[in-house]
Amino acid sequence: MKRSRIALTGLVCLLGIVNCSVNPVTGKKNLLVMSEQQEIALGADADPQIVATYGLYEDQKLQDFIDKKGNEMVAVSHRPDLKFQFRIMDSPVINAFAIPGGYVYFTRGILAHFNNEAEFAGVLGHEIGHVTARHSAIQQRNATVAQVLLIAGIVLSPTIREFANEAQELTSLLFLKFSRDNESQADELGVQYSTKIDYDSHNMANFFKTLNRVQQQSGASDIPTFLSTHPDPLDRYAKVEEETNKWQKKVNTPPYEVNRDNYLRMIDGIIYGEDPRQGYVDNNVFYHPELLFQFPTPANWSVSNMPSQVQMVPQDGKALLLFTLSGESTLQQAASKDAEQYQLTPVTSKSTSVNGLSALEVSSEQVNAQDPTQNLSVLSYYISYDNKIYVFHGVALKTDFDPYQTIFLNSMRQFRRLTDRRKIDVKPEHLAVRTVSRTNSLRNILTQYGIESKRLEEIAILNSMELDEEVPAGTLIKTVTK
Repeated sequence: MKRSRIALTGLVCLLGIVNCSVNPVTGKKNLLVMSEQQEIALGADADPQIVATYGLYEDQKLQDFIDKKGNEMVAVSHRPDLKFQFRIMDSPVINAFAIPGGYVYFTRGILAHFNNEAEFAGVLGHEIGHVTARHSAIQQRNATVAQVLLIAGIVLSPTIREFANEAQELTSLLFLKFSRDNESQADELGVQYSTKIDYDSHNMANFFKTLNRVQQQSGASDIPTFLSTHPDPLDRYAKVEEETNKWQKKVNTPPYEVNRDNYLRMIDGIIYGEDPRQGYVDNNVFYHPELLFQFPTPANWSVSNMPSQVQMVPQDGKALLLFTLSGESTLQQAASKDAEQYQLTPVTSKSTSVNGLSALEVSSEQVNAQDPTQNLSVLSYYISYDNKIYVFHGVALKTDFDPYQTIFLNSMRQFRRLTDRRKIDVKPEHLAVRTVSRTNSLRNILTQYGIESKRLEEIAILNSMELDEEVPAGTLIKTVTK
């Protein structure tokens, strides 16, 4: 009964702040939780957190291009007065996304898979369309309502919220799943906006074919992030083709640009795939060549490496091993700050040594007053190394903690200085754009460039070509190199 009253009270309060606004694209009224100013403030608050999570990819030439095309497109959009910000994220995943307030993000992974400016422009228009149609603001409203009516989740949801991602609002923004109607509308806007700045959006449809091939090669369990919340790419292909024909007749400003060679020259040298300089896992050991440390990762646990932290989770999802860097200057200050921030009650604390490095071992609990079965046990190691304080947090429900403690300690107590030059001197792969000297099949050309047979299909997809396709002399193609 008490829980029902809380939910009802929350819903009444929520309805009190709801307002109706006119959707700039449809002209219809939408029921929204936030005003435009609130939408802008939400984006401005989330943007630094997204940048901290993924990191920016520094390439001034690419950034200038995206800013230029983005501002051209905003000027012909349904919200030309909204100030947009465009970011390149240092991530290998194939993804582009937007959040309320005009923040649009492209990963270097998706930029590497575009094969001309027109493909880029179509996806740019799609993401700008999500903002102009206020899809993310509407989804944020739906998420807020859902949080009031339903407080539930997997066993680790409080753990992940408290330790792995402090910005709950950021999580909801990044993982919004738009309806098929919203995605279709964003596709239509992508066609409309890119056509209005004179790009041939037939190429946007072609890019969906590339995404479909990536999906088929990777398997359904490892689809590009850009596809994971979007409708079937081949179904979208047909609809975008139809929409393109309609808008090209309506705008009637041919010839429409593709600019393949210009785009390929612009992305020549971009980092492709994971960047091991930012940390990598090899045979269940995490190495960081720039910060010069290493530690073992639990066998068969998934490892997510981000600029701000490394998250390790077992297949059953019942524990979390988090590695991060403290902003404090001493071991005790770091432990005290975490206890305050995460509302931890210390149980034991003792000074120790980890491979010759000063360390502090702390056992804590996080108490759930409403449901004691959700109390967490936390084992933390604070390690002083190279004038920095590195932190491990091993977290599980108190009832599940004991089996994981040995696993946590195995990683924590084997943190050490990295001295092996073979692990330090690793380099990322880069795109290398080359000019075909003689007409030949793509398969033969890539083989001549030294591409391994097991990667031929991957690089063919990267070029949006078939391996047996004849490539004329003088054509630019993408290869990869260290």
